Amino acid sequence: MKRQEFGEGESDFYNPYTGQKLRNYWGYSTVGFFAPKAGYAATGALGMEADELKALVKLLHRHGIEIILDVVFNHTAEGSEKGPTLSFRGLDNRTYYMLRPDGTYQNFSGTGNTLNCNNPVVRNLVLDALRYWVSEYHIDGFRFDLASILGRDAEGHPLANPPLLELLAHDPVLGKTKLIAEAWDAGGLYQVGSFPAYGRWAEWNGRYRDTLRRFLKGDMEQVQEVAQALKGSPAMYLERGPTASINFVTCHDGFTLNDLVSYAEKHNLANGEEGRDGANDNHSWNWGHEGPTDDPAINTLRRRLMRNAIAMLMVSQGVPMLLMGDEMAHTKQGNNNTYAQDNELNWIDWAQVAANADLFRFVRHCIAFRKAHPALRRRYHLHERDLIDSGYPDISWHGLREGRPDWSSHSRTLAFMLCGMHAALLPGRTADDYIYVALNMHWESHNFELPRLRDGRRWLLFADTFREPPNDICAPGDERPLRTQRNLPVGPRSVVILVGR
Repeated sequence: MKRQEFGEGESDFYNPYTGQKLRNYWGYSTVGFFAPKAGYAATGALGMEADELKALVKLLHRHGIEIILDVVFNHTAEGSEKGPTLSFRGLDNRTYYMLRPDGTYQNFSGTGNTLNCNNPVVRNLVLDALRYWVSEYHIDGFRFDLASILGRDAEGHPLANPPLLELLAHDPVLGKTKLIAEAWDAGGLYQVGSFPAYGRWAEWNGRYRDTLRRFLKGDMEQVQEVAQALKGSPAMYLERGPTASINFVTCHDGFTLNDLVSYAEKHNLANGEEGRDGANDNHSWNWGHEGPTDDPAINTLRRRLMRNAIAMLMVSQGVPMLLMGDEMAHTKQGNNNTYAQDNELNWIDWAQVAANADLFRFVRHCIAFRKAHPALRRRYHLHERDLIDSGYPDISWHGLREGRPDWSSHSRTLAFMLCGMHAALLPGRTADDYIYVALNMHWESHNFELPRLRDGRRWLLFADTFREPPNDICAPGDERPLRTQRNLPVGPRSVVILVGR
């Protein structure tokens, strides 16, 4: 949730199609670190945005929903030396901002200025603001935009032991909140897996995103990487555990899931920057036609690929993050940087829930499946060993043959099995079912040899993305027994999820 007051009118760009001046819609240019965004509130014109937000938080908490506030402490709306003087620049420019020797602004944020976060004055400002949101609004956690900037010194050099990050991790008021880092910045500092965590910080796992996208479209040399991603990225988060990995395939910043499988290139001309803005390395593909098409074969494949992405995300260890609108195939028409689009590109059309009811149903059942199986929600990393004499490792890897995964560079197939007996080792949890997942990103169908089960257990089908709705998935608990317990045909570019019960 983005709620701090921000400047909307800072953009100098115009939509070339409409001639309309563009406005900051996303809100990543803060002007008031302690103030809720008045424009988001129905009562904002009456100055009651604080009361409205507090009421909203209470209501969400009553329904078991936590609130993560998206905060921007890497820059402000004052921009570069050409920007307006609103507050900090006029109060104490050298204290609040990173300056070059000539007095111009360091720009590790990509927006004209960079807050001098490890100056004691600025550190106290950040801490006071976060404590305020926790104590007054009962916010449950924070996602820090371009958080790597918070670890730079006054000259912009990365610090080995950043004072601000350490203070945030150990602050008593923030002790029970969730701290989530976007562990990179616009200056090239990329710290995914190496962000100074102090045992407290989780990270947006950008490597998970890129690996899943490449595997989804059938790139080579991805099988070993995707295995690490499915395990919760233990090579990166060995000490912190899989919950340090915030797994995602799409987010607000980039293509939607629909656009990821519909466009090979970004289409950002509406942003008024002649297509220069937005990332170019999207790992997307259009499958034969750029953008919307009436070709039934392409549309069928695109829908299957969206289901594949959701299924893989929901069976990965770590914390899954969904982009709002992906569950209903929201499109931004190929624009991967809609920060200034206060229109249908960002607005959610709720009629799309009915128009894409099959995808919505698939996502809903995948979420319910994850919640039903503690084996998918481990707090500690998998060992690939049998620690309880169950007869199976906690996770085992397979390929077209049982116990023989193909780790070669040209492989596009992989399967794994989670032994649910190991879930009983987790605090407060009992034994779970066995879960088997077959991933076939090859353009041909393959037959997977299934692991043998014991004690009268049988394999039941939960989801098969190759099948057309409504036969692609069932409600958890309603899984259907397979006709054969030894072999599993998996269609081209598809995912199959089984339960051993």
